[in-house]
Amino acid sequence: MKRPLRILAIGVLTISIGLFVLSIVLRLGGFYINTTTSLPVGLYRIVDEPVLKGAYVAFCPPQSDVFDWAVARGYIHAGNCPGGTGQLLKRVHAIAGDTVLIDETGITVNGKRLPNSAPLSTDVYGTALPQYWFNAVLGESEYLLLSDLNPHSFDARYFGVIDQAQIVHVVRPVVTFNLQEE
Repeated sequence: MKRPLRILAIGVLTISIGLFVLSIVLRLGGFYINTTTSLPVGLYRIVDEPVLKGAYVAFCPPQSDVFDWAVARGYIHAGNCPGGTGQLLKRVHAIAGDTVLIDETGITVNGKRLPNSAPLSTDVYGTALPQYWFNAVLGESEYLLLSDLNPHSFDARYFGVIDQAQIVHVVRPVVTFNLQEE
């Protein structure tokens, strides 16, 4: 290998290792780096707050076929959650006592349609997406988690409500960047 290429390769490797170490240090310090467009991209801090409507939460997906499928498709990454998935960050849109309707037109909470909530029938590669229908009042430990920013997010439109036991942390944005198209 020529010397300039070797120097470039060492530089890229050093930066990659540095970013990996930084992400571990941040996580141990109570921070998440969100690189997906389900929420604003940026740095989030773990906070000791209750899970309320509008909060951002980190959760471990329950062990189920739909999440196994999502990992296989690359929608979510493998990680340390039970079932081998990584944690996901989403916003809480409904809590216990809220009436939730999920159908082919989108998600309605207490009679109000949520923005960007219409489920897609296929992903950008033409693969059929799971369709999830739901119509009920949420129970004491049930939460509706989704992205109101990204109409392509893998969220409640495809996997339904999440139990409180799956929620790991409430997080708050520290520094974020809105990368959504206008």
